[in-house]
Amino acid sequence: MFSFFANIFGYLLELLYNLVNNYGVAIILFTILIKLILLPLSIKQQRTMKKTNEMQEKMKVIQFKYKNDPEKLNQEIMNLYKTEKISPFGGCFTAIIQLILLLSIFYLVRSPLTYMEKMSTDDINKYVSQLQEDGREVSSVYPEIDLIREYNWLKEKNPDDQNVEKMNLQMNFLGLDLSKVPQQNMSDYTVYIIPALYILSSFISIRMTTAMQQKQMNKNNKKTKLIDGKTGEELTEEVKEEVKEEENEMDAVMQTNKMMSWMMPIMSISIAFVAPLGLALYWLMNNILMIIERLVLNKVVKTEEE
Repeated sequence: MFSFFANIFGYLLELLYNLVNNYGVAIILFTILIKLILLPLSIKQQRTMKKTNEMQEKMKVIQFKYKNDPEKLNQEIMNLYKTEKISPFGGCFTAIIQLILLLSIFYLVRSPLTYMEKMSTDDINKYVSQLQEDGREVSSVYPEIDLIREYNWLKEKNPDDQNVEKMNLQMNFLGLDLSKVPQQNMSDYTVYIIPALYILSSFISIRMTTAMQQKQMNKNNKKTKLIDGKTGEELTEEVKEEVKEEENEMDAVMQTNKMMSWMMPIMSISIAFVAPLGLALYWLMNNILMIIERLVLNKVVKTEEE
């Protein structure tokens, strides 16, 4: 399935590359176009999440009212989803689609000769064998990136082979060689620029998510204080306890996110260190566009609410 979509996206990346004749610029334009294609799904997901959060209070009332009648509870919850015109699986479906497309694009950027240049597996294996026979290092994870980097040597070795010309991709982007892997070029300081920006963008994205959840937690705290100010005649002790339990759950979520805000950048370092810079550039652009998208959609949804 991932290969199917990667093959389709390969035509688009090839078209963009032929227009700009630079792999880095083509990756940036490609990432922007994919984000625009996925924008309707992102908007729908954001609205669904917002509406689902607004339903939580109604959901808690139903859960409290029918806590001793599971069958009636499920029926009332489904009626609530129908009334609010929200599918309980809508958000999951959108997230799954986005994940499939994201992994398909990962396949494409990792193997540009297969999905972008449409080279056969046999041809790729033949050139990999030539490099290995000459004692040149070939990555088992990104062999096609190594073939692109060794284009001049392969051209000299196979002067009349037209397939070799497909490896002649312009991988230089703003003075950076996108075919390089930081782990293999530790003495070259330029290989750390894109991974460092990718790690920074990952950190910002996590911090944004944490800040949004902190805002939700503050709302719950405010609600709890208002409830505590009411008399027992106005609200039962059970309802007060329900709200306080929600606050405790948010505390646990915030603690988890605080840990993730440190773990994710560390994981990003590990990933970016062993990936070709072309792949890291795609991840960086995807992070930047995701941050922009989140800021804009939050503003749009907030405006719609007002």
